[in-house]
Amino acid sequence: MYADFDDLVSSRKLFDNLLKPNVFAWTSILGFYSRHRMHEECVGAYVEMILNDVLPDGYVFPKVLRACAQLSCLKVGIVVHKDVIICGVELNLQVCNSLIDMYSKCEDIGSAKRVFDEMVGRDLWSWNSMISGYVCNGLLGLAVKLFDCMNLGGCEPDIVTLNTVMDAYCRMGHCNKAKRIFEQIKEPNIISWTTLISGYSRIGSHEASLRIFRDMIGSSMVDPDLDSLSTVLVSCRHLGSLLNGKEIHGYGIKRESGIAFYHSAGPALLTMYANCRRIHDATNVFKLMNPAHVVSWNAMILGFIDLGLEDLALDSFRRMQRARINVDQTTISTILPACNLKFGKQIHAFIRKISFDLVVPVWNALIHMYSKCGCIGSAYSVFSNMINRDLVSWNSMIGGFGMHGHGRAALHHLKEMNHSGICPNSVTFTSVLSACSHAGLVDEGLQVFHSMMKEYGVIPSMEHYACIVDMLARDGQLEDAVSFIHRMPLEPDKCIWGALLAACRAHQNVNVAKLAAEQLVQLEPGNAGHYVTLSNIYARAGRWDEAVRVRKQMEAQGSVKPSGNSWFECGNGTNEISNE
Repeated sequence: MYADFDDLVSSRKLFDNLLKPNVFAWTSILGFYSRHRMHEECVGAYVEMILNDVLPDGYVFPKVLRACAQLSCLKVGIVVHKDVIICGVELNLQVCNSLIDMYSKCEDIGSAKRVFDEMVGRDLWSWNSMISGYVCNGLLGLAVKLFDCMNLGGCEPDIVTLNTVMDAYCRMGHCNKAKRIFEQIKEPNIISWTTLISGYSRIGSHEASLRIFRDMIGSSMVDPDLDSLSTVLVSCRHLGSLLNGKEIHGYGIKRESGIAFYHSAGPALLTMYANCRRIHDATNVFKLMNPAHVVSWNAMILGFIDLGLEDLALDSFRRMQRARINVDQTTISTILPACNLKFGKQIHAFIRKISFDLVVPVWNALIHMYSKCGCIGSAYSVFSNMINRDLVSWNSMIGGFGMHGHGRAALHHLKEMNHSGICPNSVTFTSVLSACSHAGLVDEGLQVFHSMMKEYGVIPSMEHYACIVDMLARDGQLEDAVSFIHRMPLEPDKCIWGALLAACRAHQNVNVAKLAAEQLVQLEPGNAGHYVTLSNIYARAGRWDEAVRVRKQMEAQGSVKPSGNSWFECGNGTNEISNE
């Protein structure tokens, strides 16, 4: 009775006065520890119970298995499983469900599946535990397959099932499939909404993420929690949407206490302001966050990196270490893009030392760092040794191959990515097309471009069109590039015409160069570089009159080529020389 009313002192005093506590008395104590998340005490009490020769029953095992799951204590969990068999309750439904949960959370998914397969009967919790186990262990395709089997088996999914499967689809990059699952939920809860919002944000569809957030607010069905506010602020940061970010900031401090809001959403808010170059606002948010907490420093480091201030990011990392603030996986994955090769290798060694080498975002950041620093072999070594890979892992590796002109390797890994069940997104195709462009794989690049929408439903963006124009132009197919530009459903921007003009300089095509330069002048009339490039092309072709005419046109427009400057030290002073 005392344990049921959460009076541990009285219940323990009464319990200790019992000469031989029976299984019911032990169950009460174990139940109290389990309810109050006193997991070590729960396991300790179970061991004491066994030593006192009290035989556990089907009510005891779920409580102690839950404690093992929360402690990630697989060894004890295996011992408890043996006791389950000895006591003859291995067919008990609640015990089997608890075993599935314990093995899944202890990352022994094979044992969890064996328990699931050997069950005589299954209920909704059984299916939810197994599907959730697959998702938590990164086996997303198996989670989706099991969901299909659940439907065929006649077990009706509930909102927990649907939210879990949505999460699996989102992690695989199949957010449209997740949205179809979402539409099956009659009354979506905050987890449903947040899963979908974060899924679209994770694959870079930030407009969709923001739109779903607005739909959630407009539905008046649920109130945004701190997780949903943090997630949508990340999308505001990527979109550079200061107005939306400020609205969410105001909404957050109105709905939540200041301490809770800044503790949870503060990092996303800080980086949003930093990305929008509102340094003063970002600094104020940092002051309102806990300066002794690692997430505050992580946000500041990311803010500096977003602004291209890598030196200040590294300085913040060093200050953080001097303050003896323990780094976490986010710190490492955030700071790595700012590192040179020497410092990056030091952090790689540090990762192995502090057991972050199984965390996917850290591996992704290592792949990016090595690729950026010219060590594509080291990047591939990291990628090859990954046990689990997500969308960012594949994009980072394919992007690395593209960065180094390894077009065929990029194409091969696009196929491997498909076979793994991860759906390529817009970023993937940009990297593959760029790799094809730099490797001169024109036919392969065009094939990938046409498959984007037909096979994957990815609508080409200006970046994709720019890659195709660059690819055709580099290969000398300048007329085909012009024809492609005229067929574009989007209005060509300066990147499109700039890629064409640069290729004209290499291939000395005066007519196409004139077309590209005229378009660039219309888009950027004050940019003298376009006039200079066209003038130089005319000069190299021996068409001096046209070269002079373009120079005069540049002067008439008031566009002046920036003069070059050099600095040198002389004595105690520094002097500047201009080449005007």
